[in-house]
Amino acid sequence: MTWLLIAGFAISSSIDNFGVGLSYGVQRVRIPFTSNALIAAICFIFSLIGIVAGAWLAEMLPGILPDLIAFAVLSIIGIRIMIIAFRPQRKHQANVFSEPEKMDFDGSSHISLGEALLLGIALSANALTNGIGAGLLALSPIAIALSAAVGSYITLSIGVGLGTKLAGVRIGKMSVGQFGTFMSGVIILLIAATRLF
Repeated sequence: MTWLLIAGFAISSSIDNFGVGLSYGVQRVRIPFTSNALIAAICFIFSLIGIVAGAWLAEMLPGILPDLIAFAVLSIIGIRIMIIAFRPQRKHQANVFSEPEKMDFDGSSHISLGEALLLGIALSANALTNGIGAGLLALSPIAIALSAAVGSYITLSIGVGLGTKLAGVRIGKMSVGQFGTFMSGVIILLIAATRLF
């Protein structure tokens, strides 16, 4: 069961990377190994920070309170992610952190290390919040952080590779990226439900 939870957190933390990768693939933007590795390292750090914070909270709270808080936090995160999947795209975004696929500032068709730093921070918000939930559940910090980092690297690479082939594919009324985001929320809700049993 523990490994299923770890896998669930890794998938949920990384699914946005897949959507961003698809977007880059369509635009023929490359993400070099070093840039992708930097993004994965940032994901690792954010996950670890979240887990340590969650574990600290779990130690401070008595009895079943950590489980109840984990349930509440993960449920809110899951529902929020599912709502984001259905939110219409705005034509003009004021903040690149809310639209990470726009991080190729110089139009060079590849993500430099500087751009990767910003992209890694933008993509690691889920890893941070999921890490807090994982910490409350007393899951292994290294296992969660490593799986999130590896998941980040793999999903971003696969997304870029499949971008041109899957960009126009729709699942119902959702694009592949939207569907992935929605499923990320579902996974987090399922993990939250395990706290009640």
